[in-house]
Amino acid sequence: MKNLLLAAILLVSASANAATVMPEGDAARGKAQLMMCSACHGPDGNSAAPNFPKLAGQGAKYLYKQLVDVRDGNRNIVQMTGMLNGKSDQDLADMAAFYASQAITGAKADPALVELGKKIYNGGNASTGVAACIACHGPNGKGLAPAGYPRLAGQHADYIAAQLTMYRTGYDDPAGRTNDGDTKIMRATARGLSDAQIKAVASYASGLIAE
Repeated sequence: MKNLLLAAILLVSASANAATVMPEGDAARGKAQLMMCSACHGPDGNSAAPNFPKLAGQGAKYLYKQLVDVRDGNRNIVQMTGMLNGKSDQDLADMAAFYASQAITGAKADPALVELGKKIYNGGNASTGVAACIACHGPNGKGLAPAGYPRLAGQHADYIAAQLTMYRTGYDDPAGRTNDGDTKIMRATARGLSDAQIKAVASYASGLIAE
């Protein structure tokens, strides 16, 4: 039954991501457009501040979708207001290609949170509707780039936790994060997590090794 549930989640998620058609990106052209981005995300996409995500090593398809969503108003990030105005789909694909070509720096999980974080990441919680993170993000946290599932390994734990909290809010409140599609895959998962569980799974996922 568990395997059937995971397969269904993957199928629905893949269908949602299939709608995002990305032009072929050019990393060199993308790099030339990222001067302003480097102030928050770092010159190679490895941000120093935990409130700004690391973009280096992230799958191009995921990055492209997020950039399009921000530009088109489907994902509200105050710090990004106006930053992508005037960018074409090709521009965003080029930017995504550059960041995808960079290597992400590592991160370490809080040892005190590993046990609980690992339990949720690998097994979820059927009683509260939490799907196992491993199904989409993989055993090493590197995600599945062709399908648009993001890499979590190496990402700032605080940033992962903030996004889970925003997804949880977004289940009922449009002020939260809602750009996981009509199926609400991430919103439904985050809805079943407590603050302590979010902190633990975010820390564990951040510390995973993604080759």
